[in-house]
Amino acid sequence: MNTKRNDSIKRAILALVLVVLWVASLSIANAKPVQIGDLVQVNLPGEPTLNRGFQVDKNGRINLPEIGQVYVAGYEEDQLDKVIRSSLKQAFRDVSNAKIYVSERQILISVQGYVQSPGEYTLPETATVQMALYAAGGLRAGAQLDKMQLKRGKDKTVFNYKQFLDTGNSDSLPKLKSLDSLFIPASPMVGNIEQEFDAAKLANAGDSADSRSAVKVFGEVNAPGSFSYKEDMDLVDIIMRSGGVTRYASVEQIRVISNNTPTLFNLKKYLDSGDQSLLPTLSKGATVFIPKMEEEIKSGSNTVYVMGEVAAPGAFQGNKGATFMDILANAGGPTRFAESRQIRVIKANGRVQNFDLTAFTEGLAGARPPQIEPGDAIFVPEKTDMNEKSWLKVAPNRAVSVIGEVVRPGRIEWSNEMDLMDLLAHVGGPTLRADTTTIEVVTSGGKTVVFDLDAFIKNGALKSQLPHISAGSIVRVHDLPQDPSDNKSQWVRQSSDASIYVFGQVNAPGRYRFTKEMHFLDILSAADGPTKDADIHNIRITHRDKSYSKVSKLNLSLYFETGDESLLPSVTTGDTIYIPEKDKNWLDRSKESTVRVLGAVNKPGRYVFDDNMTILDLLAEAGGPHEQAYLEKISVVNMSCCQSQAVTFDLVEFSKTANFRKLPVLRAGDTIYVPHQRDSFMEKARSGLDDVLKIATTIVLIGAL
Repeated sequence: MNTKRNDSIKRAILALVLVVLWVASLSIANAKPVQIGDLVQVNLPGEPTLNRGFQVDKNGRINLPEIGQVYVAGYEEDQLDKVIRSSLKQAFRDVSNAKIYVSERQILISVQGYVQSPGEYTLPETATVQMALYAAGGLRAGAQLDKMQLKRGKDKTVFNYKQFLDTGNSDSLPKLKSLDSLFIPASPMVGNIEQEFDAAKLANAGDSADSRSAVKVFGEVNAPGSFSYKEDMDLVDIIMRSGGVTRYASVEQIRVISNNTPTLFNLKKYLDSGDQSLLPTLSKGATVFIPKMEEEIKSGSNTVYVMGEVAAPGAFQGNKGATFMDILANAGGPTRFAESRQIRVIKANGRVQNFDLTAFTEGLAGARPPQIEPGDAIFVPEKTDMNEKSWLKVAPNRAVSVIGEVVRPGRIEWSNEMDLMDLLAHVGGPTLRADTTTIEVVTSGGKTVVFDLDAFIKNGALKSQLPHISAGSIVRVHDLPQDPSDNKSQWVRQSSDASIYVFGQVNAPGRYRFTKEMHFLDILSAADGPTKDADIHNIRITHRDKSYSKVSKLNLSLYFETGDESLLPSVTTGDTIYIPEKDKNWLDRSKESTVRVLGAVNKPGRYVFDDNMTILDLLAEAGGPHEQAYLEKISVVNMSCCQSQAVTFDLVEFSKTANFRKLPVLRAGDTIYVPHQRDSFMEKARSGLDDVLKIATTIVLIGAL
């Protein structure tokens, strides 16, 4: 009994061992190495950047954060765990809790050719060809289904996908592996040009089975093809059977060949009139062609051509009674770039007629539209662009050249109702450096006119005073010199007759250009005023505009003291202003501008006299009286316009009283004489007494002898 029980236990243990070995063998057999496209899961607690799946790329590697690329393709799971765990130890201290396994088996497939979205796709390991085509967006119209190709390395397999669609048998489809390439070719019926594929249109269009008797319709119709011939059919019937004309059809130039006779048919004219006699007769085997509107060249004895800057240029039917405005309106009218003042009508005989549409719309006299006849051509030119420097847009015989100191110099298109002010405004006006007093206008006849813009505006801007300008004229605006101290070669551009010369003791001597109305102080200010050494009491002005010599004198100091404007001279262009230096040699000064100090003084001579000076100042300038001077009888000779007079001044008495009222009045040109003591009466009396005593003594001595 025990023996049987032991045998049963042994048999049970043996069976259990066999089951365990069988399960182990199955797990070993089912274990697959890592392949390209698989998703490897790497979990490491506390590291959020790792707890996700990493796909194996085409090179058999996965890219781990902070680690880099790790090669894993072909590894068993234990090898995969060992390699990745070893790589993680390079960046992480504790990897004992890491879990590494293949979370999803995938394949990487390339789909190419005639599909909606060719490219590389990651699919499940069990994916089929149909799933790969679905991932690529499906097949495109025109794909060839019976010769699809599967490329695996150097091997290529051709299979019939249409057979699978017809039968549903998937055994005819190849199995997919990672890195396979699926190529779908295009059908030979598609051709070499990319187009929308419609298999229904590849067959012969129309309803005719007999090509010899069929009526062939092609060109700009919606359904070209061969149509069966029927008795009593007309051209409208055959056009309707071909789906009607397209929007691009030239219905006025339909070509019909019937009984070997070509005929031109105007469908528009038939629809407008309803005349059945206009319909051509169709015979068996007739051909109908509807051309494109762009390919049609309109010509004929009733055609008028409109070209240039219009909305719809082209050829138009010149019906009887059609006017210029009718034809222009039919062409859509001028665009915003059109030069409506220079419209040209080229007549059929070659003659050119100009027309100003702007003047006509403004109601100006003489602006009438030209008569339009069949065969004429209307040309609307493009207006000149300010950014376009080419002068070819404006002919020389209708342009005016503006040069010099204006904002936008150049060639300007001219119109007869314009004047000089319109022209200057069009070019932006004169610049800040422009000399607007001497604008030169050269007419087309070669005559030069100098125009003063400042005087024109000042006098009321009468248009009758503007110089006449016509097409071909030249307008030049001169510039003012920048600085008289700069390069003197710039003076070549400045006329001497228009200059004022400032010399002497000024801060910026030189030539200045001014108008005739400039004030003396304006000119002196332009030269930066007198220097500190200037003698403003003796300024000289030479007037060169006279037929005779004239020099004016100016005491500028007296003007500043009195404010008398009559003291300032009138200065005009061509004059010369000279300001001398103070303390110059007295020979350089006239006797009327100095006071002479003579007699018993330390430094007798001529001295510059200031109106604020007194006789005491002049005596001080002369070094004071000499020690032998007779101060009680100082003589002052006054010069006046009518007669001279002399007064006596007692300096000794003045020193005792200091009465300034008794100081003699001095003027420029006076003379001060300080006599010597020997000229006094007491000195003469004493000298006479000495002589008498000497004579008496001599007589006494002679008598004694």
